[in-house]
Amino acid sequence: MEHVPALDEDLKKTLGPATAKVLAEQLGLHTALDLLHHYPRRYAERGELTSLAELADQIDEHVTVVAQVADARVLTFNGGRGKRLEVTITDGSGRLQLVFFGAGVHKPHKELLPGSRAMFAGKVSRFNHKLQLAHPAYEPLGADASDRDAATAFANQLIPIYPACAKLESWKIAKCVDAVLPSAREAVDPLPPALREGRGLVPLTEALLKIHRPATKADIDDARQRLKWDEAFVLQVALARRRHADAQLPAVPRRPAPDGLLDAFDAELPFTLTEGQQKVSKEIFDDLATSHPMHRLLQGEVGSGKTMVALRAMLAVVDSGGQAAMLAPTEVLAQQHHRSVVEMMGELAEGGMLGGSDQGTKVVLLTGSMGMPARRQALLDLVTGEAGIVIGTHALIEDKVQFHDLGLVVVDEQHRFGVEQRDALRSKGKQPPHLLVMTATPIPRTVAMTVFGDLETSVLDQLPAGRSPIATHVVPAKDKPHFLARAWERVREEVEKGHQAYVVCPRIGDGEDDAKNGKKKTAAADDPDKRPPLAVLEVAEQLARGPLAGLSVEVLHGRMDPADKDDVMRRFTAGEVKVLVATTVIEVGVNVPNSTVMVIMDADRFGVSQLHQLRGRVGRGSAPGLCLLVSEMHEASPARARLAAVAATLDGFELSRIDLEQRREGDVLGQAQSGVRSSLRMLAVIEDEEVIAQAREEATRVVAGDPALERLPGLRTALDALLGTEREQYLEKG
Repeated sequence: MEHVPALDEDLKKTLGPATAKVLAEQLGLHTALDLLHHYPRRYAERGELTSLAELADQIDEHVTVVAQVADARVLTFNGGRGKRLEVTITDGSGRLQLVFFGAGVHKPHKELLPGSRAMFAGKVSRFNHKLQLAHPAYEPLGADASDRDAATAFANQLIPIYPACAKLESWKIAKCVDAVLPSAREAVDPLPPALREGRGLVPLTEALLKIHRPATKADIDDARQRLKWDEAFVLQVALARRRHADAQLPAVPRRPAPDGLLDAFDAELPFTLTEGQQKVSKEIFDDLATSHPMHRLLQGEVGSGKTMVALRAMLAVVDSGGQAAMLAPTEVLAQQHHRSVVEMMGELAEGGMLGGSDQGTKVVLLTGSMGMPARRQALLDLVTGEAGIVIGTHALIEDKVQFHDLGLVVVDEQHRFGVEQRDALRSKGKQPPHLLVMTATPIPRTVAMTVFGDLETSVLDQLPAGRSPIATHVVPAKDKPHFLARAWERVREEVEKGHQAYVVCPRIGDGEDDAKNGKKKTAAADDPDKRPPLAVLEVAEQLARGPLAGLSVEVLHGRMDPADKDDVMRRFTAGEVKVLVATTVIEVGVNVPNSTVMVIMDADRFGVSQLHQLRGRVGRGSAPGLCLLVSEMHEASPARARLAAVAATLDGFELSRIDLEQRREGDVLGQAQSGVRSSLRMLAVIEDEEVIAQAREEATRVVAGDPALERLPGLRTALDALLGTEREQYLEKG
């Protein structure tokens, strides 16, 4: 790796140990290069007052504002012994009060004169219904300011406002940046010259100078466009190299035998596959027939028939003499998948058994809680090849588990698994097996390209015929308690029609999670708004004694004994249990077509995508579904706006977009890829779709011509710096 001394140097040498320590601990900045990539959040213009009107949404946050002093007065208290300076500042959009106490009043009283301008930084608080900053740090910007040099420097330029912290204000960070800015000349440009020139992008050194010290708004645009390209391109090169490396691996082509297991299965299907299922199946079968491993992401709306597509792929592999393994994140889901696969296959799932089909195969379940005899038999069926399909949890990954010929790994709900787990299962094949990753969480195209960029993507966006629509309503339990009473009446009505219901709560309430909420409980006694989230065990008891008395109400949560969980799920599936009060353990894959209504308690405690997932558990049969989102939040709150968005649309892709915009992509990306969060400083995954798509094309072309990047040492250096060892390993494992 090419070494860049000035840029790699510890900030202690340039800025001194005290400042370097704050930058490292508070902002994660260790070298000059880190600091150069700490970009301004926005820019203030000396002639333009920045908005104070937005501060109401930033209570308890550290902010920097540029404003003019409207008035300043010293007040006394405690019989004249105490002094308080109150300064009102304005920016045309609003007013804000600054307060200084005691000996701290003298300097600002002299400097903050009416009409003077300054930058102010501090934590926003509310006192007597007014917004204020107490003892803010400030930097004068006027000609009368004591620091004339600073004032002159700021006079004729855009003022960068940096992401700051209480111990280091924005203008102090600006001075730190000034100290390292000359070293920007040594920055190694990662973009190939032809690409940079072809796209009309400024050189990296120029971009760094312009982003930190722009002379005009056009400078900022030039710099941003260039720096976005860097982030998008380097990340896409990493993913393109991963795809290229995968394409070099050998794999056994898996083609279904004519008149074999797959044909026999298709012949028995009581319905026609949707166009979407047929199209996606063809993409998968084409991949399976190649001599390098398939790496495909199958994303589909809740209930779009992903399991059917995955099962047909597994049958194709069994047809060709191989085995298929499906990895599920929870025992409840593994058992559910096993039950539904066996039901769908009928006698074809009883290969080698009395009454089973000659063309059939064995379908075995492998989970951590199975008894030893069943476990031993399952392991034997796998190693001999007797079982063509195995469905299991993390138990599949253990060293003892050996396959006769593993040809396909299906991973359900990718985001629940670490890469190491996915990799451990893939390593059990004699040659790398094909990989199909499924998710019911719709992922906007740009996120798929960024997070799952090493996988080809297939999307199922059609619901199978016969699926019913789901009506969703918000139940404002605090404002309109009679709405909640009506919700329980609706549950009763559905049960009387022969249907079943889910009630979902955010917490179990078995003592173990009460301990975590101990402090909250104490606060709850004084303030009903701070009560702990509603719990499964408490709600189930209240319902059984109150509004749902006389109905069979049972609970399901993650800390139950596995045998008890399976028993409850089996009886609920059979229709013996009418109301299931559960945690989000039922969020993914649980399929009970007779369930028509779901009540989600404290719905504001769940994310948008999670609510959409949960809702997908009802309306899976011919009767329409109903989902009631119960919340005590105020109508004008952001949480209620989120719930209204879920109630307004059944389009999971639209909701995932809303979710991403609200949570910011760092959270979403951070779940799936270690390190992306810190590497995406300029690129906004939702807004910069075009840049990401173009960067992917360019990266694919560059890697195809020079996989080791031997002719592009600058790109190789940037790849090492951006990804770091940990992320490089992540991508290596894929």
